[in-house]
Amino acid sequence: MEIDSAASGAMLKRERVRDAILELIEARHPGDAIPSERALCSRLGVSRPTLRAAVDELVVAGMLVREHGRGMFVAVEKITQELVSDRNAFSLPRAGGVWTSRLLEFSTQPAGARVSRKLRVSPAAEIFYVARLRLVDGIPMAIEHLHVRADLAPGLTSGELEQGDLYEHLRDRHGVHVNQAVQSIEPTVVTRAEADLLEVPELSPALLFERLTTDTRGRAVEYAHSLYRGDRYRIVSRLALAARDDQPHPGEGHHPGIPPGDFTSGDPVTFSTRGVVQQGS
Repeated sequence: MEIDSAASGAMLKRERVRDAILELIEARHPGDAIPSERALCSRLGVSRPTLRAAVDELVVAGMLVREHGRGMFVAVEKITQELVSDRNAFSLPRAGGVWTSRLLEFSTQPAGARVSRKLRVSPAAEIFYVARLRLVDGIPMAIEHLHVRADLAPGLTSGELEQGDLYEHLRDRHGVHVNQAVQSIEPTVVTRAEADLLEVPELSPALLFERLTTDTRGRAVEYAHSLYRGDRYRIVSRLALAARDDQPHPGEGHHPGIPPGDFTSGDPVTFSTRGVVQQGS
Protein backbone atom coordinates (compact mmCIF):
# COMPACT_ATOMS: atom_id res chain seq x y z
CA MET A 1 0.00 0.00 0.00
CA GLU A 2 1.36 3.45 -0.94
CA ILE A 3 0.72 6.29 1.50
CA ASP A 4 -0.71 9.47 0.00
CA SER A 5 1.78 12.18 1.05
CA ALA A 6 -0.85 14.92 0.73
CA ALA A 7 -3.27 13.07 3.00
CA SER A 8 -0.48 12.31 5.46
CA GLY A 9 0.66 15.94 5.52
CA ALA A 10 -2.88 17.25 6.04
CA MET A 11 -3.48 14.78 8.86
CA LEU A 12 -0.25 15.70 10.64
CA LYS A 13 -0.93 19.44 10.32
CA ARG A 14 -4.42 18.93 11.74
CA GLU A 15 -2.89 16.90 14.58
CA ARG A 16 -0.56 19.77 15.55
CA VAL A 17 -3.46 22.22 15.50
CA ARG A 18 -5.52 19.83 17.64
CA ASP A 19 -2.74 19.61 20.23
CA ALA A 20 -2.43 23.41 20.35
CA ILE A 21 -6.17 23.80 20.97
CA LEU A 22 -6.08 21.06 23.61
CA GLU A 23 -3.43 23.07 25.45
CA LEU A 24 -5.81 26.05 25.44
CA ILE A 25 -8.64 23.86 26.74
CA GLU A 26 -6.58 22.33 29.54
CA ALA A 27 -5.48 25.78 30.71
CA ARG A 28 -9.12 26.88 31.10
CA HIS A 29 -12.23 25.86 33.01
CA PRO A 30 -15.60 24.57 31.72
CA GLY A 31 -17.55 27.46 30.23
CA ASP A 32 -14.46 29.57 29.46
CA ALA A 33 -14.16 30.93 25.94
CA ILE A 34 -11.25 30.14 23.62
CA PRO A 35 -9.99 32.57 20.96
CA SER A 36 -11.97 33.00 17.75
CA GLU A 37 -11.22 30.99 14.62
CA ARG A 38 -9.63 34.06 13.01
CA ALA A 39 -7.37 34.63 16.02
CA LEU A 40 -6.39 30.97 16.18
CA CYS A 41 -5.60 30.85 12.45
CA SER A 42 -3.30 33.84 12.88
CA ARG A 43 -1.66 32.44 16.02
CA LEU A 44 -1.09 28.95 14.61
CA GLY A 45 -0.34 29.98 11.03
CA VAL A 46 -2.92 27.68 9.43
CA SER A 47 -5.85 28.04 7.08
CA ARG A 48 -9.47 28.28 8.22
CA PRO A 49 -10.39 24.78 6.84
CA THR A 50 -7.47 23.17 8.71
CA LEU A 51 -8.42 24.87 11.96
CA ARG A 52 -12.10 24.08 11.52
CA ALA A 53 -11.36 20.38 10.98
CA ALA A 54 -9.49 20.22 14.31
CA VAL A 55 -12.21 22.20 16.11
CA ASP A 56 -14.93 19.99 14.61
CA GLU A 57 -13.19 16.91 16.00
CA LEU A 58 -13.00 18.41 19.49
CA VAL A 59 -16.66 19.43 19.30
CA VAL A 60 -17.65 15.88 18.34
CA ALA A 61 -15.46 14.55 21.17
CA GLY A 62 -17.37 16.74 23.62
CA MET A 63 -14.41 18.93 24.60
CA LEU A 64 -15.60 22.15 22.93
CA VAL A 65 -19.03 23.70 22.50
CA ARG A 66 -19.94 26.07 19.65
CA GLU A 67 -22.56 28.72 20.34
CA HIS A 68 -23.87 30.54 17.31
CA GLY A 69 -22.97 34.24 17.44
CA ARG A 70 -20.96 33.86 20.66
CA GLY A 71 -17.96 31.69 19.86
CA MET A 72 -16.38 28.52 21.21
CA PHE A 73 -16.30 27.43 24.84
CA VAL A 74 -14.71 24.70 26.94
CA ALA A 75 -17.27 21.95 27.50
CA VAL A 76 -18.22 20.52 30.88
CA GLU A 77 -16.14 17.57 32.02
CA LYS A 78 -17.27 14.08 31.05
CA ILE A 79 -18.37 11.47 33.54
CA THR A 80 -15.68 8.81 33.85
CA GLN A 81 -16.31 5.25 35.06
CA GLU A 82 -13.37 3.00 35.84
CA LEU A 83 -13.37 -0.77 36.29
CA VAL A 84 -10.88 -1.87 38.94
CA SER A 85 -9.83 -5.38 39.92
CA ASP A 86 -8.26 -6.02 43.32
CA ARG A 87 -6.47 -9.14 42.02
CA ASN A 88 -4.58 -7.54 39.15
CA ALA A 89 -6.67 -9.62 36.76
CA PHE A 90 -6.56 -7.15 33.90
CA SER A 91 -5.24 -8.66 30.68
CA LEU A 92 -5.12 -7.41 27.12
CA PRO A 93 -4.78 -10.24 24.58
CA ARG A 94 -3.66 -9.32 21.11
CA ALA A 95 -6.24 -8.61 18.44
CA GLY A 96 -6.49 -11.05 15.55
CA GLY A 97 -4.79 -10.75 12.17
CA VAL A 98 -1.25 -9.88 11.08
CA TRP A 99 -0.42 -6.35 12.29
CA THR A 100 2.15 -4.21 10.49
CA SER A 101 3.09 -0.51 10.65
CA ARG A 102 3.92 2.22 8.13
CA LEU A 103 5.66 5.32 9.46
CA LEU A 104 4.10 8.67 8.59
CA GLU A 105 6.52 10.71 10.72
CA PHE A 106 9.38 10.02 13.11
CA SER A 107 11.10 13.00 14.68
CA THR A 108 12.80 14.27 17.82
CA GLN A 109 11.27 17.40 19.30
CA PRO A 110 10.66 19.23 22.61
CA ALA A 111 7.81 17.73 24.63
CA GLY A 112 5.91 21.02 24.83
CA ALA A 113 3.48 22.07 27.54
CA ARG A 114 0.74 19.46 27.07
CA VAL A 115 2.81 16.31 26.44
CA SER A 116 5.30 17.26 29.17
CA ARG A 117 2.47 17.22 31.71
CA LYS A 118 1.47 13.74 30.54
CA LEU A 119 5.03 12.37 30.65
CA ARG A 120 6.01 14.34 33.77
CA VAL A 121 9.07 15.94 32.15
CA SER A 122 10.20 19.46 31.34
CA PRO A 123 8.54 21.11 28.30
CA ALA A 124 12.05 21.39 26.82
CA ALA A 125 12.81 17.68 27.30
CA GLU A 126 13.29 15.76 24.07
CA ILE A 127 10.75 13.16 23.02
CA PHE A 128 10.31 10.95 20.00
CA TYR A 129 7.13 11.85 18.12
CA VAL A 130 5.84 9.00 15.98
CA ALA A 131 2.86 8.96 13.65
CA ARG A 132 2.22 5.59 12.07
CA LEU A 133 -0.47 3.82 10.12
CA ARG A 134 -1.36 0.40 11.53
CA LEU A 135 -2.53 -2.28 9.11
CA VAL A 136 -4.11 -5.69 9.65
CA ASP A 137 -3.50 -8.19 6.87
CA GLY A 138 -2.52 -5.22 4.71
CA ILE A 139 -5.73 -3.24 5.39
CA PRO A 140 -5.49 0.16 7.17
CA MET A 141 -6.94 -0.17 10.67
CA ALA A 142 -5.62 2.68 12.84
CA ILE A 143 -3.59 5.87 12.99
CA GLU A 144 -1.32 6.12 16.02
CA HIS A 145 0.39 9.17 17.49
CA LEU A 146 3.10 8.17 19.98
CA HIS A 147 5.18 10.37 22.29
CA VAL A 148 8.09 8.46 23.83
CA ARG A 149 10.65 9.89 26.25
CA ALA A 150 13.94 10.10 24.33
CA ASP A 151 16.07 9.82 27.47
CA LEU A 152 14.66 6.36 28.18
CA ALA A 153 15.27 4.97 24.68
CA PRO A 154 17.97 7.18 23.09
CA GLY A 155 18.72 4.70 20.31
CA LEU A 156 15.13 4.10 19.21
CA THR A 157 15.04 3.50 15.44
CA SER A 158 12.44 3.67 12.70
CA GLY A 159 12.85 -0.08 12.20
CA GLU A 160 11.72 -0.76 15.77
CA LEU A 161 8.59 1.28 15.10
CA GLU A 162 7.73 -0.57 11.90
CA GLN A 163 8.58 -4.14 12.90
CA GLY A 164 7.76 -6.14 16.00
CA ASP A 165 6.24 -4.96 19.26
CA LEU A 166 7.41 -1.57 20.56
CA TYR A 167 7.18 -2.61 24.21
CA GLU A 168 9.30 -5.70 23.51
CA HIS A 169 11.91 -3.48 21.82
CA LEU A 170 11.90 -1.14 24.82
CA ARG A 171 12.47 -4.10 27.13
CA ASP A 172 15.02 -6.06 25.12
CA ARG A 173 17.03 -3.24 23.51
CA HIS A 174 16.64 -0.33 25.91
CA GLY A 175 16.11 -1.94 29.31
CA VAL A 176 12.74 -0.25 29.83
CA HIS A 177 10.17 -2.62 31.33
CA VAL A 178 6.64 -1.27 30.92
CA ASN A 179 4.12 -2.76 33.32
CA GLN A 180 1.08 -0.48 33.55
CA ALA A 181 -1.09 1.67 31.30
CA VAL A 182 -4.15 3.82 31.85
CA GLN A 183 -6.27 3.96 28.72
CA SER A 184 -9.52 5.69 27.80
CA ILE A 185 -11.75 4.96 24.80
CA GLU A 186 -14.24 7.35 23.22
CA PRO A 187 -16.36 7.38 20.06
CA THR A 188 -15.52 9.93 17.37
CA VAL A 189 -15.53 10.39 13.59
CA VAL A 190 -12.68 10.68 11.09
CA THR A 191 -11.64 13.83 9.26
CA ARG A 192 -11.08 13.89 5.50
CA ALA A 193 -7.31 13.39 5.82
CA GLU A 194 -7.75 10.54 8.30
CA ALA A 195 -10.42 8.99 6.07
CA ASP A 196 -8.01 9.00 3.12
CA LEU A 197 -5.38 7.14 5.13
CA LEU A 198 -7.85 4.64 6.59
CA GLU A 199 -9.67 4.18 3.26
CA VAL A 200 -13.10 4.96 4.68
CA PRO A 201 -15.63 7.75 3.94
CA GLU A 202 -15.18 11.08 5.70
CA LEU A 203 -17.04 11.30 9.05
CA SER A 204 -17.03 7.52 9.41
CA PRO A 205 -17.32 6.33 13.04
CA ALA A 206 -14.09 5.60 14.87
CA LEU A 207 -12.75 4.79 18.33
CA LEU A 208 -10.32 7.24 19.93
CA PHE A 209 -7.86 5.64 22.36
CA GLU A 210 -5.70 7.67 24.76
CA ARG A 211 -3.03 5.84 26.76
CA LEU A 212 -0.32 6.68 29.29
CA THR A 213 2.20 3.89 29.88
CA THR A 214 4.56 3.63 32.85
CA ASP A 215 7.44 1.28 33.65
CA THR A 216 8.35 -0.80 36.69
CA ARG A 217 10.09 2.23 38.22
CA GLY A 218 6.97 4.36 37.97
CA ARG A 219 8.31 6.52 35.13
CA ALA A 220 5.93 7.68 32.41
CA VAL A 221 7.37 6.16 29.23
CA GLU A 222 4.83 6.79 26.49
CA TYR A 223 1.78 8.95 25.88
CA ALA A 224 -0.27 7.89 22.88
CA HIS A 225 -3.56 8.54 21.21
CA SER A 226 -4.84 6.40 18.40
CA LEU A 227 -7.77 6.39 16.01
CA TYR A 228 -9.27 3.00 15.12
CA ARG A 229 -11.81 2.29 12.39
CA GLY A 230 -15.25 1.90 13.93
CA ASP A 231 -16.46 -0.37 11.13
CA ARG A 232 -13.72 -2.97 11.58
CA TYR A 233 -12.57 -2.80 15.19
CA ARG A 234 -14.45 -3.40 18.42
CA ILE A 235 -13.64 -3.99 22.07
CA VAL A 236 -14.92 -7.04 23.95
CA SER A 237 -14.78 -7.18 27.77
CA ARG A 238 -15.43 -10.21 29.96
CA LEU A 239 -16.64 -9.34 33.46
CA ALA A 240 -16.83 -11.70 36.45
CA LEU A 241 -18.98 -10.06 39.12
CA ALA A 242 -18.76 -11.03 42.78
CA ALA A 243 -21.85 -12.56 44.36
CA ARG A 244 -24.21 -10.05 45.94
CA ASP A 245 -24.98 -10.52 49.62
CA ASP A 246 -26.63 -7.18 50.32
CA GLN A 247 -29.35 -5.14 48.73
CA PRO A 248 -28.31 -2.64 46.03
CA HIS A 249 -27.56 0.92 47.01
CA PRO A 250 -29.32 3.31 44.63
CA GLY A 251 -27.44 6.37 43.52
CA GLU A 252 -23.95 4.96 44.07
CA GLY A 253 -23.01 4.85 40.39
CA HIS A 254 -22.71 1.92 38.03
CA HIS A 255 -20.33 0.06 35.77
CA PRO A 256 -20.53 0.51 31.99
CA GLY A 257 -23.29 -1.59 30.41
CA ILE A 258 -24.57 -2.83 33.78
CA PRO A 259 -27.80 -1.21 35.03
CA PRO A 260 -27.43 0.71 38.31
CA GLY A 261 -28.10 -1.46 41.34
CA ASP A 262 -27.44 -4.79 39.59
CA PHE A 263 -24.76 -5.57 42.15
CA THR A 264 -23.50 -3.99 45.33
CA SER A 265 -21.24 -1.00 44.83
CA GLY A 266 -17.71 -1.91 45.87
CA ASP A 267 -17.91 -5.58 44.88
CA PRO A 268 -14.73 -6.70 43.09
CA VAL A 269 -14.90 -6.93 39.32
CA THR A 270 -12.51 -9.23 37.48
CA PHE A 271 -12.27 -8.52 33.78
CA SER A 272 -10.27 -9.03 30.61
CA THR A 273 -10.38 -7.00 27.43
CA ARG A 274 -9.49 -7.85 23.85
CA GLY A 275 -9.66 -6.13 20.52
CA VAL A 276 -11.56 -7.82 17.72
CA VAL A 277 -10.95 -7.09 14.05
CA GLN A 278 -14.17 -7.69 12.16
CA GLN A 279 -14.10 -9.19 8.69
CA GLY A 280 -14.98 -6.86 5.84
CA SER A 281 -18.13 -7.38 3.85
